[in-house]
Amino acid sequence: MVEVAVVGGTGYVGGELLRILLQHSDVEVGLITSRRMAGEYVYRVHPNLRGYTNLRFEKPDLNRLSEFDIILSAAPHGAMLNQTAELVGMGVRVIDLSADYRLKRPELYEKYYGFTHPHPDLLEKSVYGLPELHRAEVKNAQLIACPGCTASAAILALAPLSKLIDSCTIVMDAMEGSSARGAEPSQASHHPERANVVRPYKPVGHRHTPEIEQELKAFSGKEFKVALSTFAVDVVRGILTASHVFVEADKATLWRTYRSTYGREPFVVLLRDYKARYKLPDPKIAVGTNRCYVGFEVDPDYGRVVVLSAIDNLIKGSAGNAVQCLNIMLGLDERKGLDVIGCHPI
Repeated sequence: MVEVAVVGGTGYVGGELLRILLQHSDVEVGLITSRRMAGEYVYRVHPNLRGYTNLRFEKPDLNRLSEFDIILSAAPHGAMLNQTAELVGMGVRVIDLSADYRLKRPELYEKYYGFTHPHPDLLEKSVYGLPELHRAEVKNAQLIACPGCTASAAILALAPLSKLIDSCTIVMDAMEGSSARGAEPSQASHHPERANVVRPYKPVGHRHTPEIEQELKAFSGKEFKVALSTFAVDVVRGILTASHVFVEADKATLWRTYRSTYGREPFVVLLRDYKARYKLPDPKIAVGTNRCYVGFEVDPDYGRVVVLSAIDNLIKGSAGNAVQCLNIMLGLDERKGLDVIGCHPI
């Protein structure tokens, strides 16, 4: 049994981390932190956890955190930036779900996050926590930087195709549920404004763009530009990406490439079933699971391949992916705590 700490436990991602970890047979949660809710019972913030834990939130303290071998940090971007570096320096292994250590080029933090990164040396040492691409590195990593939710879906959709095509610009649309905006409400995110919408909220310059470009290059050795536009849609959980690549492609070759890349992956499902009710990826069937559904269509009239992916943004896009990394670090079956069947209908 391994005892872990969860930092930043009050948000949606923190709640999902706890939901998964509290039912994990090889992990015990020994500490859950929150500055704002310190002293309060966890189940009063996450009502679905009532009866599963009597832990209370504690204020984050480096000395206390350093007692744990592994920490999963779901704190907001920047909130644990320096503390994470200190913990890694103490020999603690950290799985960071924020954006603080995802990008290898420090100048990109100035462009996309508005600050100068204080620990550029750690950016090179961190491992991008997408097991399907970095499984061997995750095993012995000291610092894992988990992907953004949109980036997770996009990279898994495009990585196999990137091996088959030359450097190019890829046009991508991503439709995202309201939980991707976090637990803190804003004028744009509360129900009267958020319901019944398909709202473009970041047509250009999305901060997950450099992650996608970085990882496609790492996987294929080629430079790609990803023109990403994101839309808020009237669902709570889920992301659907649709990527448009203008290339002449053979359907059989595409299937062979995707199958050879993901045929043994426990959480990537290739979907293109015209006899099924759900013929192509749809976030509805991914909700509550750590699965990424990937499919594609070939458009011979316009020399285009459309690649689709669907995930639950809080699970494969965040908490579930982090637990998958944790399982790899501990030498466990990657499916431990994550091998669940989604609900239908929802």
